[in-house]
Amino acid sequence: MPGLVSVKTPPDTPPPQISLPSVSQIETPRAEPAILSTKPATPLPKMPPSPSPSSSKFSPRKPPPESTNPDPSLDNPDLGPFLLKLARDTISSGEGPAKALDYALRASKSFERCAVDGEPSLDLVMSLHVLAAIYCSLGRFDEAVPVLERAIRVPEQTRGHEHALAAFSGHMQLGDTYSMLGQVDRSIECYEEGLKIQIGALGETDPRVGETCRYLAEAQVQAMQFDKAEELCKKTLEIHRVHSEPASLEEAADRRLMALICEAKGDYESALEHLVLASMAMIANGQDNEVASIDLSIGNIYLSLSRFDEAIFSYQKALTVFKSSKGENHPSVASVYVRLAELYHKTGKLRESKSYCENALRIYMKPVPGTTAEEIAGGLTEISAIYETVDEPEEALKLLQKSMKLLEDKPGQQNTIAGIEARTGVMLYMIGRFEEARSSFESAVVKLRACGERKSAFFGVVLNQMGLACVQLFKIDEAAELFEEARSILELECGPCHQDTLGVYSNLAATYDAMGRVADAIEILEYVLKLREEKLGIANPDFEDEKSRLAELLKEAGRARNKKAMSLENLIDPNSSKRTKKEGTKRWPGLGFRI
Repeated sequence: MPGLVSVKTPPDTPPPQISLPSVSQIETPRAEPAILSTKPATPLPKMPPSPSPSSSKFSPRKPPPESTNPDPSLDNPDLGPFLLKLARDTISSGEGPAKALDYALRASKSFERCAVDGEPSLDLVMSLHVLAAIYCSLGRFDEAVPVLERAIRVPEQTRGHEHALAAFSGHMQLGDTYSMLGQVDRSIECYEEGLKIQIGALGETDPRVGETCRYLAEAQVQAMQFDKAEELCKKTLEIHRVHSEPASLEEAADRRLMALICEAKGDYESALEHLVLASMAMIANGQDNEVASIDLSIGNIYLSLSRFDEAIFSYQKALTVFKSSKGENHPSVASVYVRLAELYHKTGKLRESKSYCENALRIYMKPVPGTTAEEIAGGLTEISAIYETVDEPEEALKLLQKSMKLLEDKPGQQNTIAGIEARTGVMLYMIGRFEEARSSFESAVVKLRACGERKSAFFGVVLNQMGLACVQLFKIDEAAELFEEARSILELECGPCHQDTLGVYSNLAATYDAMGRVADAIEILEYVLKLREEKLGIANPDFEDEKSRLAELLKEAGRARNKKAMSLENLIDPNSSKRTKKEGTKRWPGLGFRI
C-alpha cells in the first residue's frame, strides 16, 4: 500500500499495475523483504506501490459525460457483474484506465439499482473498490476518497466474515489513498480501524493480523510515532514466532523494522541486535542482496556509535556484494558511497569524503534504467547534507533543488517535498537570500498544514525558521505570529525544557522587545530563567546571556516604561547606531535570535 517505508517490496520489482480488490480472504499483500532505510531523522518514503499518473502510459482522460436519461439496461441484474469483469479485463489487457473507469462507473450504478431494499450489496462494495482503484491510477485521488467512504458504509460486519472483509478492505484502501494525498494522520486512522475489524473477524494471533500490524507500524514510523510502532512491531514478532519457522523471512522483516525504530529512539545496541538476527535469517534463506542491505544498516549503527573501523568493514562488505550482483552504477552502490562519505567526513578525512560524494553523484546523475525518482532524490538530499556541513551551501542548495524537481509531480510526496523546501530555506538563509528563504519556508508550511502536520515538532521548527527570515526582512509582526505558533506547538510536542522550545522563547522575547512589548519580553525571560534554575541548571552559557538581557529590560522598564521600542534595525545589527564606549556592550548576542 502506498506512502509507507516499505520492508516488503524488493527495489528491483517493476512498477505494479492497478491493484484491484478481491473478496476471497482477509489479508494484506505479502512479498519479500526489501532494503529498509535506516535514516529515520529524515525519512524519504519509498516509491508507493499503488499506480500513479507517471507510471501509466495512458494520459488521464475524463469519462464520457453521463446521459441525462437513465439507462434502462442498468436494471438488468446480470449487467453489473459483466461490466465489472469488463473493467478488470480492460485493465489487464492494457487498454487503459479511462475506458475501465466507464465500465466501473456503470457497474456500480447497476449494482446499486439492482440491490434489494434494506440488504447491503457486497457486489456494490466491490465495484466501488475497483472504481476507486481506477481513480487512483489516473491520479484523481480526491475523487477516490468519497467513493471509498461510501463503500465503507455499505457492509454490516454483524452479517459475517465476508462483510467484515469488505469493511477491512475499504478502510485499508482508503488509508492508502489518504497516504497518497500526503494526509498521514488520516491514513493511520483508517489503518487502525481496519486492524480492529480484522482482529474482530480473525482473532489477535492470525498471521494475517501480523501482516497488518507491521503495515500499520511502517506507517507510524513514517509519521515518527515510534512508541506506537514499537508496540505493534513486538506484536508482529510474537505472531510470527507462533506461525513461522525460526529465522523466517517474515521474522527478518520484522526485526529490520524494529531496528529502524530502536535507532530512531537512540537505542543503538538493541537496533544492532535486531539487525544481526535479521542478517542470520537472510543468510539461512540464501538472500545475499538482503544480507548486503542489512550490512549497510549495521554500518549505519556502528557509525552512530562512532565505531568507525567496524562501520567501514560493514560498508565494504555491502559494497562488494552490490557491485557484483547489481553492477557498479546501481543506486544501491551509490547509497554505500554516501554512507562512506559521511563516515570520512566525521573522521576528518575530507578529501576521501568528497571523493565518495562525487562517485555517488556520478551514479545519480546518470541513473541506470529502473532507478526511481525517489531513490535519486533521497541520495541527492543526503549528499547535500554533507556539502552543508563542509560549508558549501551553494552546492548543497543546487542538490536540494534538483531533488525537489524530481519529486514535484509524484503523488504521496508532499511531506518529503516540504522537508526539502524547509532545508532549502535554511540554505538560502545561510547565504543571505532572506526573501527566497521566507518563500521556501512558506511553501513548506502550506504543504505541512495540508498534510495534517500542523501539530508536529518539525512543523514548529519550520515556523521558527520562517520567523527568523521575517525578522531579517523587517516583517516583525509576522515574525511574532510565527514564533507564537511555534511556541504553542513545541511546548506541547517537546515540552518547555527542550532546546528547540527554549530557542523559540528567546526569539519571541527579542521580537516582543522590538515591538515595544517590553513587559511580555520580561515575562518570557523570567520564565526561561526559572526553568534553567529549577530544572536545567545554570551551567549552560545561555543562562548568563538571558540573565543580562532580563536585567537590562528591567532597568529600562523601571526607568521609563513608556520608552519607545528598540528599533528593529538596531536589534538586528547592534553596531548600526553610534554609542559611547560604556554603552557598547551588545544587548543581544549575534542577531539576538536563535536559529
